[in-house]
This record gives sequence, structure tokens and C-alpha cells, in this order.
Amino acid sequence: MRIVLAEDLALLREGLIRIFETYGFEVADAVGNAPSLVRALTTHRPDIAVVDVRLPPTFTDEGLRAAIDARQRFPGLPVLVLSQYVEPIYARELLSDGAGAAGYLLKDRVMDIDRFITAVRQVAEGGTAMDPDVIAALLTRHAGHCGVP
Repeated sequence: MRIVLAEDLALLREGLIRIFETYGFEVADAVGNAPSLVRALTTHRPDIAVVDVRLPPTFTDEGLRAAIDARQRFPGLPVLVLSQYVEPIYARELLSDGAGAAGYLLKDRVMDIDRFITAVRQVAEGGTAMDPDVIAALLTRHAGHCGVP
């Protein structure tokens, strides 16, 4: 299984590469910014993209924007967001095409490597993997829009 990884923190990026390789994944490319992510996704057409939301140059939402754009060009591209932040609007946008093959995990809540790898495989195979805090944020925001207390 081929992965494109986008993570701006060099130590975390290198650690993730080692983990993926240990579990039999091929890291087709590992990049640290959004423009490089766009090139890597277009060039390598991976089985899954593992993406940080906030990447250089502005550290806002470049990583997720690049992944969503790639999903529009390559429908069904599996994307697993690995972030420090619960951003419900990003999660909703990632899931909005209804294609599945999407995940959103929080970096500081990944406590078990085997479970993390299971989530990566699940998303790559067309499933979803969502952190409970992300789901709660989505439901809270949805309830607020529906007039539900």
C-alpha cells in the first residue's frame, strides 16, 4: 500500500515514515508543505494520503485544502487527516462527498500504534476512522444548525 504523507514537523514526519515502513507500507513521498503535497498526490496517486491540516506557508488549512482538491481530481482518494486540532468544518468538508475513504484522528490521542495502523488501512480500503472528539464536535455543530438543544 502506497502512502503520501504531509507533515510539517520533521521529527513527527520521520517517525511516521518509520512506523509505516515497519508495518509494510511504501511511503511514496513525505512532504512538509502544501504545494509539495499537491505535486506528490498528483505524481504518485497513492492508495492513501495521510495529511496534517495546517501546513506551511500560512499554517491555516492548506493540507486539507490540497487533499480535498485531490479528491475532486481523483474521486475516492482515501484521506486520513492527522491533526492537533478538532476542526469540525474540515471534517464535514472531507466527508461531504459521501465517498467514504476518509478519517480524522487527533495526534495527541493516538496512543496505540496497532490501532493507528488499523485506522490507516480501514480508510485506505474505503472506510472511515474518526476520533470521538471530532464526531462530538460534528454532532454538536449539526445540532446547533437544526435547532436541537
